Amino acid sequence: MKIIKDRILKPKIRSRLRRSLGKIFYINKRRIEWLREFSNYSKVIRKDYFDHSVVRHKSLLLRPLKDVDMRLQHNKVKNLSLAINKIDGIIIKPNQVFSLWYLIGKPSARKGYLPGLVLNQGKIEEGIGGGLCQLGNLLCWMSLHTPLEIKERYRHGYDVFPDVNRKIPFGSGATLAYNYIDFQLRNTTPHTFQIKLNLSEKYLEGEILSSEIIPSKYEVFEDNHHFVQQSWGGYTRHNQIKRRIIEDNNVKEELLFENHAIMMYEPFLES
Repeated sequence: MKIIKDRILKPKIRSRLRRSLGKIFYINKRRIEWLREFSNYSKVIRKDYFDHSVVRHKSLLLRPLKDVDMRLQHNKVKNLSLAINKIDGIIIKPNQVFSLWYLIGKPSARKGYLPGLVLNQGKIEEGIGGGLCQLGNLLCWMSLHTPLEIKERYRHGYDVFPDVNRKIPFGSGATLAYNYIDFQLRNTTPHTFQIKLNLSEKYLEGEILSSEIIPSKYEVFEDNHHFVQQSWGGYTRHNQIKRRIIEDNNVKEELLFENHAIMMYEPFLES
């Protein structure tokens, strides 16, 4: 997606061959990176959790979506269950990198993953392991409330669904695609962190814990949110995600992300 200020050019539809070859290239490039930087990644999982909670969050598992088969939503829950078993309890020591795909591996039918909702060039489709973006969104939102550094984060170039019961700002999550569209954190602090994940009856629940009390507090908020009608007829959505870091009565404000997305629905409509 090419962006000139708030002007977004109409996306080009790539051929299936080009998409397939590109995917193979970037998957293998990532695997080489994993081999080269093997010692840097978090690998140790402990089920005795740290005492100090830094942040908690939860997201609803089943949301009826227009023109989306609820079967895919139920399959997503199964996919999330398999994925979080590879992450729950992971320890992130100082100077280590947390990589979601490094831990989960490739979702496949052989491993028990089911067809779920995926987004492909602005179209909703089925794909094995679909729905794991909910996990990326949860981890990203929680990490914004910690001193962990986001090393790698991507967002869809499309805004798929209207803001029905949205609890967090638009564009504050992370999209995923094995393995080159990853979500990664780097621990640049002297503290050790741990990720705790769970599925309840209704929610995907997460928590980031620390070996020691973290004195800083974090407030994440949206700024400069607006819609633009592009010259080719479609609408796009734009915003900034910022946060305030509060420590010892000192407040620092920083820009985290700028989001630009093509809307897949008409804005300015009544609910």
